[in-house]
Amino acid sequence: MLRGKRPIIIGIVGDSAAGKTTISRGLVQLLGPDRVTHVCTDDYHKFDRRERAELGITALHPECNYLDVMELHLERLHYGQPILKPVYDHSTGTLVRPEYVQPKQFVIVEGLLGFYTSVMRQFYDVKVYLDPPEDLRTVWKIKRDTTKRGYTADQVRAELVKREPDSRDFIRPQRKHSDIVVQFHPPPGVALEDAGPQLNVRLTLRPTIPHPDLSYLVERNDGEAGIRLRLGRADGLPVDFLEIDGNVTAEHAQELEDAIWRHLPDLQPLREDMFGEYQDRTETKHSHPLALTQLLLTYHLLRQYNDLTALPFAPAVAAMSRLQNAPTLEVQ
Repeated sequence: MLRGKRPIIIGIVGDSAAGKTTISRGLVQLLGPDRVTHVCTDDYHKFDRRERAELGITALHPECNYLDVMELHLERLHYGQPILKPVYDHSTGTLVRPEYVQPKQFVIVEGLLGFYTSVMRQFYDVKVYLDPPEDLRTVWKIKRDTTKRGYTADQVRAELVKREPDSRDFIRPQRKHSDIVVQFHPPPGVALEDAGPQLNVRLTLRPTIPHPDLSYLVERNDGEAGIRLRLGRADGLPVDFLEIDGNVTAEHAQELEDAIWRHLPDLQPLREDMFGEYQDRTETKHSHPLALTQLLLTYHLLRQYNDLTALPFAPAVAAMSRLQNAPTLEVQ
């Protein structure tokens, strides 16, 4: 299947209900389900829901997860080898039968703690952190957990309060390790509950990986196009900010979409209504900013696949391999 090329691995990290599964679903649509393997690191819990309640620990705490097993499995996936992945049933809060996972050309790894250790981070080709404002994430989590996981709104709010110290200490610090930060946010004057397709997105593009040439957008920074590219700084380092308004016109959205598709010669372009979808309770809706975000991430995966798979191993692994295989000097 891989024909000598190792899989390309993208890590998508963010707090609970930050949109990880929504982003991942669009990548699968764009690349094709037959080319993508999906792994959730939230399955690596040591304790089920009842045990966590008894122990007074949250699922966000590193001590609640088998991080060492996650590291070993990421290494195996990086080498194109199968894993026997644990499975956590979010609807019941129980650990169930593990799943045999064979990596395909692309591996999407999503979860809460995917960038937590330096060992994990070395195995990703692209690292994405989802960073919605906390009040928006609260709305998303209430909608998801009351619709799909059997909680009441009050239970969800109470759990968010309980988890906040761990979110602050363990989840949000992972943002600084990402190549791309994705932040959906409502436009001024729009209520969180009503934002939906109107949500804007700001992509922080760090120079840790190459990005497509979108410099023509600099000339369009008149505030009218609904798409802007500007220079800035994040965490003390220079970055590009790509901003897409929720009310961007179909014409301008198509212009950026075409620009990205030109960098994707290996894919048959899809109509935008075939990706960029998200669930609002039980209703499926479409967002231009979401679709363009998914398309940009797909560019990075294909670029890595075409340009970098000649490098068979992660840098640290390759260095260790060279060290172990270096000739030894004999003492005469």
